[in-house]
Amino acid sequence: MGFPDAWYLILSSRLIPDLDGGYTISTLARAEQMADAGASALLLTVDPGTAEAHAAHRAEFVARGAATASDVFRNLFDEAVGPDGGAAGWLRAAARPGAADPALEYRSVAGGAVDLPNVIDPHWHLATAPIVIRDAAGAGVGFIDGFGALYRAWLAHVVAGLRAERDLPVVVVCESRQLGELIVEWDDPDVRILHAVHTIHLEPPFTADAPVNALWERWLAVAPRFDAVLWPTAWQRDDVRERFGADRVDVVAPHGVPAPAVVAPAEDGPVVVLGRLAPGKRLDHAVRAFARVAAAIPDARLELWGAGAERDRLKALVAELGVGDAVTLPGLTLDPGAVLDSASVYLTTSAFEGQGLALAEALAHGIPVVAYDIRYGPRDMLAAGGGILVPDGDEDALADALTRILGDAALRTRLATEAREAAAALSPGRAMGTLAAAATEALSRPTRR
Repeated sequence: MGFPDAWYLILSSRLIPDLDGGYTISTLARAEQMADAGASALLLTVDPGTAEAHAAHRAEFVARGAATASDVFRNLFDEAVGPDGGAAGWLRAAARPGAADPALEYRSVAGGAVDLPNVIDPHWHLATAPIVIRDAAGAGVGFIDGFGALYRAWLAHVVAGLRAERDLPVVVVCESRQLGELIVEWDDPDVRILHAVHTIHLEPPFTADAPVNALWERWLAVAPRFDAVLWPTAWQRDDVRERFGADRVDVVAPHGVPAPAVVAPAEDGPVVVLGRLAPGKRLDHAVRAFARVAAAIPDARLELWGAGAERDRLKALVAELGVGDAVTLPGLTLDPGAVLDSASVYLTTSAFEGQGLALAEALAHGIPVVAYDIRYGPRDMLAAGGGILVPDGDEDALADALTRILGDAALRTRLATEAREAAAALSPGRAMGTLAAAATEALSRPTRR
């Protein structure tokens, strides 16, 4: 199924190289895959960085091959400045008479065209504190009632420009829960919002009945108003439907991961981990389990690729366990495909995931996987084989599974074949077919907002 004739927008809070991990990678990949499928989309962001910083970020994405061109990106605050240096026309038109809140501190952005209130609140995006709009001389010309009104005014401006070229309906793929909460009030009847999910909705211990993250509670309350919700796994969709009902349009839409043209897993390569060195990845489990593996298989090696706050603690643990010859932390890689091509096994010890992008990439490269059975991702992706699931948090079972795979060439070969077959369900073609069907269905009926 092809994409219907429409304008397509991908809305993200920010897109910055090497920030936000798989979120940034999967958002950029969605745009590339949509373009390949004939539905080129603009990537819209709302972070108040400088135009120079945004230009540098875009150039870096293009240089890395993560985006085809800089002109697919647009940013609210880049477009908040008019030709005279004051607020742009669309921004002045959205403002109403008034002034700043004297009880709040403000910071100037967009070259002085906008003053943003400094709202000290984890739910700052919901505030309706006045945002001050200024002319080229710095004089206030009015204000906008909070971030939601600001974002919707910009989106209306973007859409108006597109419709001036061709009067088509608009499909927005919203990648951020905070933005979703705000644009659900957008009253344009010819706009459809497909809201993507990237992460888990639960707090520790991440069981089906665990506490729900506060941000998710608000989002779940408005989710029935989106024209579709795109869940990365069936397990998460099913958990949400069982606990919160089925009053949304729920679509299982895993992120698409391309497979390399040639797949040749290394025979004697290391066990590799790819991702942020963050507490939620529980890489201390990987190090402790691998100490047992190295005792059984002296030439076994583990590479923890990535950067993050846990680096020093992990290095200390490696030294404490005396496994410095077996476990290394090579740092950040800009070529994860090459790392995977060098590997015999892929390992993940995360406490939670949305889908697990690196795991999906490992399957696409034909790399057998060892993973904790967590919410969400590994169980769905390994349902037809390709790896070994072990009970969550069981380091002994983790070590046993790694030792078993590393010591059995025939098992590695079988799992590598299964991995490639499992990856077919995550191909960009499958992902775009699902997204195109969701867009077609949404455009076939009135908006749910």
